[in-house]
Amino acid sequence: MHIVLVDMPWSSLDAPSLALGILKRRILDVFPDGAADVEVVHANLGFADWVAARTEYGFEEYEFCSTSYFSGHSEWIFSAALNGQPRWRVAEFTEHFGGKMPEHMLAKALELHELAPLFVHETVAKIAATAPDVVGFTTTFAQNAAALAAARKVKELTPDTVTVFGGANCDGPQGAALHRNFPQVDFVVRGEGEIAFPRLLTALRDGDADGLATIPGLCRRDGNGRSVARPMDAAPLPPGALVTPDYGDYFERHARSTAGGWVEPRLVVEASRGCWWGEKHHCTFCGLNGSFMEFRSKDPRRFVDEILGLVERHRVLDVWVTDNILDMAYLTSMAPLLQEADYDLRLCYEIKSNLRRDQLATLFAAGVSYVQPGVESLSSRVLKLMDKGVTGCQNVRLLRDAETVGINLSWNYLYGFPGETEPDYDEIVDQLPALHHLAPPANSTRLKVERFSPYFDRPELGFGDLRPASHYHHIYDLPEHELADLVYIFDSPNQGIAGACLDRLRTAVADWTLAYPRSRLTHCDLGGHIVLVDTRPGFSWRLLDLTDPVEVTVFRLLDTPHSPAALLRKTAARCADAGEPAGEVTEERLAELLARWRTLGLVFAEGGQYVQVAPAVANQDLLRLDGTGLHGTGASLVPALAVPAGGDTR
Repeated sequence: MHIVLVDMPWSSLDAPSLALGILKRRILDVFPDGAADVEVVHANLGFADWVAARTEYGFEEYEFCSTSYFSGHSEWIFSAALNGQPRWRVAEFTEHFGGKMPEHMLAKALELHELAPLFVHETVAKIAATAPDVVGFTTTFAQNAAALAAARKVKELTPDTVTVFGGANCDGPQGAALHRNFPQVDFVVRGEGEIAFPRLLTALRDGDADGLATIPGLCRRDGNGRSVARPMDAAPLPPGALVTPDYGDYFERHARSTAGGWVEPRLVVEASRGCWWGEKHHCTFCGLNGSFMEFRSKDPRRFVDEILGLVERHRVLDVWVTDNILDMAYLTSMAPLLQEADYDLRLCYEIKSNLRRDQLATLFAAGVSYVQPGVESLSSRVLKLMDKGVTGCQNVRLLRDAETVGINLSWNYLYGFPGETEPDYDEIVDQLPALHHLAPPANSTRLKVERFSPYFDRPELGFGDLRPASHYHHIYDLPEHELADLVYIFDSPNQGIAGACLDRLRTAVADWTLAYPRSRLTHCDLGGHIVLVDTRPGFSWRLLDLTDPVEVTVFRLLDTPHSPAALLRKTAARCADAGEPAGEVTEERLAELLARWRTLGLVFAEGGQYVQVAPAVANQDLLRLDGTGLHGTGASLVPALAVPAGGDTR
């Protein structure tokens, strides 16, 4: 049995397909001793080669397209190939995207739209020449149009070849709609495919029509040609059924590809599926996990062995973990095992944003150098609307502690939530210059309603008038009700902030991005006093030496978010324990101190809490600005000339 698995554009060029790696491993396990021959076609890499040889196309264009799922222009590029009509809805596409994307990218999209049908034909012709029994397509995010176009061509060139679709774009009603609207697709595997896909292959090999009818989640056609969708499994796969992917020749193919000169490859692994937070509090805007939110994670020793085995086999140290959230138990199990392995790993992990500094340090020691913490907002009220389970001050603490530990992070500032108000943003925007030394959001983005999210399933939350996102009409030739089942992104009337408030947020985020490379704020705790160094462009001071015992105590307490009342109580208690006069700690003095520190950009205030925003310097043992060090008897504010802007005091 010859099986070809295809990874079409626009999947990432720097990583193999986890889904196809898992399915290849499962097929080889279920059909041993050569009973099945499995080939993975990396058509995403092939597309980079093919187009680069014919155009001025480069990594910028591919990256722009691969990250443009929410706008839809990436899939439109393959719409002519999908619909079998040259220049498919070019006028409508140009009108829709005119002014919404850079002119050179619009021109490139039009050029690629002309070329895509020929690429699909040549790619599928090579596949057809191998006489496959089954061609399987994985489709997630922006792969749908390209995969459907390729399946259409498979049926034209080799009508007897069986075509199968699976992946996130096939979950729930999406898979059923895909199957009934596109006759080039023989079967759709909905949900997790580790069990269902091998069962499908076995039934096809044996000619077992009754067996096909019993596969959970499978979409097939009955004897009358009607699309039939069997209900999906109610229970997800247990963690023991999650196999190690087989990436075969991906890395060798990447090295030969044009992409090899654009990006370094990375491994893709999974430790878990589902989301333990989402099981309790499904974030209102999140559509990830689809039909299976239940959290499952692999045995930590097994997961570490899996990572190290793939690293040794493929000689790649960059590892992207696809989990939606870190299993907190891994902090004391998986992380120490990875640290003991003593590999120079660079792992990317998604985490919850309330992790403490010591937990971040544990991850960093294990090789986690990049995290996606899901910060999303710095307003506690907006975060509550999201059901994130964190506060704005906790998110700022995470940004600060990641900087201290040395972990890079990526996050987006989301807005447009039903119930948010301008005051939720005004106080935050005013304070953003104080955070210019911390990792800025990649962008500020109005949320889109995603299928499977609470906003999609529960109109009472504020998005009652939903319709398929407008760009889908430029890709598919389908009626509205079919699009409503097929697609993942939905349009709705804008909610939340607009106008001047939105302009202020966007400008503030852009300013943050520009200022970050030249901004620094650090503190060094020297026991009896604390020294702070500042190079942020929005502030004129450069050196601050905190020597007053009360101020030192307050600053240390603000390592974690505190309300003024809790801060006053704890400061008084600590000063009393240290023999300091009780009268030195008053509500008025504390209020004056917090107000002054806010003016200096030392604290972030939100939701009735304060947190200090200065990461600890890398070397806490010594800070010398000259031959004598720093000394003094009171908090002193030194002019900018004391430390040159951008100077290094470590």
